[in-house]
Amino acid sequence: MEDVLLKYIPDNALTPIVSLIKMNHVHLKIVAERATRHGDYRANPDGSHTITVNASLNKYSFLMTLIHEIAHLVAYKKYGYRIKPHGVEWKDTFQKLMLPFLRPEIFPNQLLPLLARHFKNPSASSDTDATLALAFKQFDPPSDKNFIFEIPYGSTFKIHNGRIFKKLALRTKRYECIEVSTGRIFLFNPNAEVDLIES
Repeated sequence: MEDVLLKYIPDNALTPIVSLIKMNHVHLKIVAERATRHGDYRANPDGSHTITVNASLNKYSFLMTLIHEIAHLVAYKKYGYRIKPHGVEWKDTFQKLMLPFLRPEIFPNQLLPLLARHFKNPSASSDTDATLALAFKQFDPPSDKNFIFEIPYGSTFKIHNGRIFKKLALRTKRYECIEVSTGRIFLFNPNAEVDLIES
């Protein structure tokens, strides 16, 4: 397991993450990319626990996603299955599990203050924290995709499933876009990655 994990997480995170996995009897699956989620936790009928994480994530996103999913497992075991998936119990568990990893030996210095701020009140997905998501993205391999916030108003773009939208306006923190085929309005996070069709 250690040899496989080393491909996906920072070197100095290996020992503590392996002990977390073993301590919680996690069955970890590294899977092909899913556009809608980075990771997933499932309690199995036989009492075992399966966590899946996207293989396409960079080392820092992978590590944070894995700990996010382990936090679901630990919170459910401690507080029972009636808790909200991203409620107070999960947030508290995620903060505690993440704390030993928030060190310069594991995360680059430019990420640490953003992570510290994020973990004062962690959200259901790091992608909803646009500043942190953009900081993580700089460690991704080069891509020909654009972020929504980068493309001009009035331009058309395509998302992962082929649907086409036009960028209209900024509403508080998210961008209002109209789906070309249906005329329905959708809101996108500024760091959503899209393929620009026409600007």
